[in-house]
Order: sequence, then structure tokens, then C-alpha cells
Amino acid sequence: MTNSVVNVALLGLCILQVMSLLALQANARAFLVFGDSLVDNGNNDFLVTTARADNYPYGIDYPTHRPTGRFSNGLNIPDLISEHLGQASSLPYLSPMLKKDKLLIGANFASAGIGILNDTGIQFLNIIRITKQLEYFQQYKVRLSGLIGEEEMERLVNGALVLITLGGNDFVNNYYLVPFSARSRQFSLPDYVVYIISEYRKVLRKMYDLGARRVLVTGTGPMGCVPAELAQRSRNGECSTELQRAASLFNPQLVQMINDLNNEVGSSAFIAANTQQMHMDFISNPQAYGFVSSKVACCGQGPYNGIGLCTPISNLCPNRDLFAFWDPFHPSEKASRIIAQQILNGSPQYMHPMNLSTILSLDSMA
Repeated sequence: MTNSVVNVALLGLCILQVMSLLALQANARAFLVFGDSLVDNGNNDFLVTTARADNYPYGIDYPTHRPTGRFSNGLNIPDLISEHLGQASSLPYLSPMLKKDKLLIGANFASAGIGILNDTGIQFLNIIRITKQLEYFQQYKVRLSGLIGEEEMERLVNGALVLITLGGNDFVNNYYLVPFSARSRQFSLPDYVVYIISEYRKVLRKMYDLGARRVLVTGTGPMGCVPAELAQRSRNGECSTELQRAASLFNPQLVQMINDLNNEVGSSAFIAANTQQMHMDFISNPQAYGFVSSKVACCGQGPYNGIGLCTPISNLCPNRDLFAFWDPFHPSEKASRIIAQQILNGSPQYMHPMNLSTILSLDSMA
């Protein structure tokens, strides 16, 4: 074969690759995920850290029935949103599989154990703090530019759907981690909430400055009602008053901060998801959602299966769909489906200023 024929063949191959990338781009809306273990889908598997979900029985109900790094028996909330978008889940940013056309689908930067504050989760050693996640976002943009060019990269990032979940660890694994923690000595609870909200505002503003234009921001769940806190703080199965107070202070201030940010940028760039209420619906009335318990974790040990981690030697329920909590801190896949449905279709009580279905409808007309 002559050189000219080889060159024509290579050129044709390159054109086909570019055309397939552009076709993928036209059909897919990139999905970018930031935050903690509620949305981490495997980044911590690539780190030397104790915050891991890479052992059985994590992933027992995932399609492969193997642990994936998700803190779930199966799919998590980002997976379920991707499912609704009709595309594959965004890969962990640290995964070697995240390259070429996979970059167009998006990336998951989340890391179990992190918080709004950089001193949250220090006991887990090597985790991807939110400042580092934003650095990885910048790297991601550079990698995208190399693939599709600067202008198309900006279009893809501006059009991306973004999910961020932060805040719970700043209470559970920082302020209330030990009695008389450094942060609880520094701040009263109301002052601490004001402080972390002000720090969160900087994170969200930075995301906007990096090009994010549709950002779903979840509040904290009902932290005092998770099996881990019941095991430590509850006598009769009642939620921890102090941690519930923290959630009731944090979540309304988060919504107010989001309103202020939207006014500042002149658009509904940030959407508040009231995940506290979404959880409380099935915690208050588990039977209405088909759960036998919203207090006992499916996998764990001790009171409420709320002590320690979920391991191969933990108690394990035979039917995960009957439990609202998979492990001492995280919802089961079935509970995550209920939350994802509220994110998609929830009323203004759950989603402010609009739900995800409305966002997708509006953006399809733009």
C-alpha cells in the first residue's frame, strides 16, 4: 500500500472519530458530580484512605454484584439521575477509564469523607477535598479542550448538569465527631452554621466562575436519624435532637444563600434540593414507602446495626428493598430512588426554584 493511500485511510479514520465524538456530544448532556460519600462512585478506591466501600457486601445489588466504591447496596443518586438522562453514569475522575468519548458524558469528582471545610474528614487521611475537586474540574476542562477544542468545551461545560452534595460531614465528622471538638470550642452551633454557609458560598461561586450554569445543591439529610447516630445518642429510637437542630439551622440558610447567589448571577443557576424533607418522609412513615424499618441499617452491627462499618462479617438483611438505610450512614438504593424521583418531579416544597424535569424541559427549548 502506498504512503498516499495510507494517509487517505488515516485521514478518513480521523474524520470518522471526530464525527462520532460530535454525534455523542450532540446527544449527551455532560453530568458533573461533586461532594462526599453520598455521591462518590469510586474515586476513593484509587486513594490510600479508610473511607472506602470496596468490600463485600457493598455493591451486592449492583448489576455486577460487586463493590464499586459506591456507599450503597447498588446504584446511588447520581446513577439514578444518569439513568433518567438516558446515559451511562459519569466515571470517577481518578479512573483510568475516563478518557476520549467518556469525557463527554461528564465526570464524578466526589470523595467520601469530605466536607465544606478542609479540616473535615482529616481522620480519613487521603481524600479529595472540595478545593481539590475544583482543581480537578479545571483539569477536566483542559482535557476536554484537547479533545473537542476550547469553544466546544465551554459549550459543553455551560450546558452540563452539575450535582453537589456537601455539609453532613461538617457536622458528623467534624463539629460532633468528639465531645469538645476544636470547631465546637471555636463556634457555637448557630455561628458554625453561618461560617460553613459562608464557606460553601465561595465553593458555589467558584463553580459558577468555572462555567457551571445548572447546579443541583442538596441540603443535609436528617443527620440525627441515621442508624449511626441512633446507636450512639438514642435511648428509645428517637432522632438526636442536637443533630436535627443542626440540620434545621443549616438547610434554610443554604436555600437563602442559593437565592442570594442566583440574584447575584442573574439566573437560576443554583437549584436547592430539600433532601432533609425527602428523607423525613420515609423516616416518619416507612411503611408508606414499603420499608419495614427506617431506624435499623441493613448492614452493620450493634444497636440499629449502627456501629462501625459495613463489612463481610456484618449483619446483612436478606432484602435490601425493605430498609431505608443500607449502612449506618447511607440510604439503600430503594431510598435513593425515592429521593431521585423527588429531585426530578418534586413540588416547590422539595425543589427550589424548580425541579429537574422542569430544568430539562426549559433547557431543551433554549
